[in-house]
This record gives sequence, structure tokens and C-alpha cells, in this order.
Amino acid sequence: MKYKAVFFDFGGVFTASPFHAVAGVAKTLEVDPEIFTTTIFGEYGVDGDHPWHQMERGEITLENARAQIMDLGNNKGFEADIYSVFASMGPSGGVKEKLADYAITLRPAGFITVCVTNNVKEFGEGWRNLVPTAEIFDHIVDSCEVGVRKPEPEIFKIALNAAGVEPTEVLFLDDFEGNLDTAKSMGIDGLLVTPDEDKTIADLKRLLAAN
Repeated sequence: MKYKAVFFDFGGVFTASPFHAVAGVAKTLEVDPEIFTTTIFGEYGVDGDHPWHQMERGEITLENARAQIMDLGNNKGFEADIYSVFASMGPSGGVKEKLADYAITLRPAGFITVCVTNNVKEFGEGWRNLVPTAEIFDHIVDSCEVGVRKPEPEIFKIALNAAGVEPTEVLFLDDFEGNLDTAKSMGIDGLLVTPDEDKTIADLKRLLAAN
């Protein structure tokens, strides 16, 4: 069997993509979506000093990051309130229940499952309760707990060590191509997740069936 483990991102995989929510808020504010997205998230494909990156590494609080990002927006002439982005996603964040139901079947089928997520300390309990994470995942590698975030290779190394597998034995699902690029450079196969939940399930089933 080629794949012994399946690694999943969380936001954008089991829930609607926050990037789409940001674009929607930008449209409402009549701000260029690319400028607005960069103001909120920084250069997401780089692990840098942007407040969002610091927050996802657990270095600063949510409120601190919010204040700094609002200052960045004010300097550009618009309001960049991350709470508006969260609110636009709704209380459930657009949970993909069919994918969660399928993911539950992977552990009984013999796969090791790991969540590799860039996330926020203050939301820890909340996002874990959106889907049955205890049933889906053997391990959760949360950026704010381990102090490193995707796309840094180190977070994948932590996940590989937790699962006890080699990179070539892993299939990784993420909605951000930059994260997949890092994984692929390490020998991990990737599947880009789109908003089409049925396609994601079909693609995942096809790849695992060919295993």
C-alpha cells in the first residue's frame, strides 16, 4: 500500500475557505480583493512577521493581531477587521459534512489520519467541535500549539513524526497551493481542495482506491 496516512488541512477543507470569505468582504467594502487579502493574511505563502502569521504561531493573541491588522487597513484607507471576515463565514464556517462523514471511515480502513492546520489559539475548542475531530484524526498538529505554520517544512516534519510514516506514504489535502508545494517538495503527494465537496470526496476515494 503506497499511502499509509492521510493528512488534512482544516479550514478550507472541512469548512468553507476563509480566502473566499475575505474576497466577499472586500467586495462589500469596494476594496481590491488582492490588497484586502494581503492586508488580512499577509503573504500567506511565506511564514513571516505579519500579525496573522504571528497569531497562527501562537506568539500574539487574537485581539493583538486584530488591532495590528486594523492599523494596517487604516493606513491604506479601509477597515480591515478580521471579525467581519469571521462573521461573514457564519457560525458553522460552512462545514462540509459529507467530507467529514467520509473522513471518519479512513481510520477503520487502516489509514493514519492527521490534521495539519494553521489555526488560532482562541478558536481551539470551537473549530474542533465543528466536526467529530476525535473520530476523524489520530493526531492534530496545530500551528499555534507547535509554534510553526504552513508552509514551513517543519510543521510537516512534526506531522510525519507523529504519524510514524515517511513522506512518500502520505497524501495531503489542502486548499492553498503554496502549502501543497512545500509538501510536494518533501515527497508528500498533494490533493488541492476546491469548494466542490463532491469532487474532493471523489478524488480522495479514487486516489486511495488506486493505492
